[in-house]
Amino acid sequence: MSDTIRQKQLAMRNRRAKRGTILGVGLVITLAALTACSGSDAETAAGTATPAPAESGAPTSVPPSEVPSAVPSELPGPSAAATVDPAKVTCDYRKDDSGSPAKFVGFPPKKPTKAALKAKTMTVRTNHGDIVIELTPYTPCTVNSFAFLASKKYFDNTVCHRLITAETNGLDLLQCGDPQAKGDGENPTDGTGGPGYLFPDENLGPQYVRGVVFMAQGGDAANSNGSQFAISFSNENAQLPAAYTPFGVVVKGMEIVDKIVAGGVNTAPDGVDITSDEGGSNAPKIPVKIKTVVVR
Repeated sequence: MSDTIRQKQLAMRNRRAKRGTILGVGLVITLAALTACSGSDAETAAGTATPAPAESGAPTSVPPSEVPSAVPSELPGPSAAATVDPAKVTCDYRKDDSGSPAKFVGFPPKKPTKAALKAKTMTVRTNHGDIVIELTPYTPCTVNSFAFLASKKYFDNTVCHRLITAETNGLDLLQCGDPQAKGDGENPTDGTGGPGYLFPDENLGPQYVRGVVFMAQGGDAANSNGSQFAISFSNENAQLPAAYTPFGVVVKGMEIVDKIVAGGVNTAPDGVDITSDEGGSNAPKIPVKIKTVVVR
């Protein structure tokens, strides 16, 4: 990444901070978020879902790593503070008053449902096949939210709107979950949509290596999870700070993600960078349409 791009991204972040605007799930997770994130950013997790995370500190850069041929064999382990009994958790789902576009289908129940607590997988059924995510038991409020949204058909006929690679943004992620995104690389509001509510981080600490699926939010907007999530397709993302909720790992369908990645990134026309503090994203050239999401 050039110094010019890095300076531009940092300037964008500073503008967001000055305006006090929380775009939350709509932000691109870039190296700007890594270099500008302080230890306190990772320590500001609040709410009633889980105790504050035990791990913090400035992000540490890691050398580029080779993409493994298989997904991790185990789910991300819990942080040291993730000792709460999921059945006794009360979740804090609050109204999103940031002004971001919303597809509101109601609030999930504050007490995770029995079905959500028993859920083992989240299956994302796409036009390329099923991506099956094994869920961690350490994120009851996150799973409860996905189960609720899936039951409301919230994700039906949506797209994965953002593909960022080590070459374009310094990370390797496929991002989905914006119900209003077009995923064409030309829509300046892609990545700003959500369910109309936000909720706190959970289980911070595990690294975001290949196969890990985690919630997407701005690096400077802790506890602002909504409906957007990212699938890590390399170990390059181990450099990310512990600021994003890891809630599962892909156990089937990782080859689908790899095919999408191999297809390349569809940037804005004429090379214009539309990724800004108002939204926008680089989209996968191979369209990814989510037919439905099933949590069980």
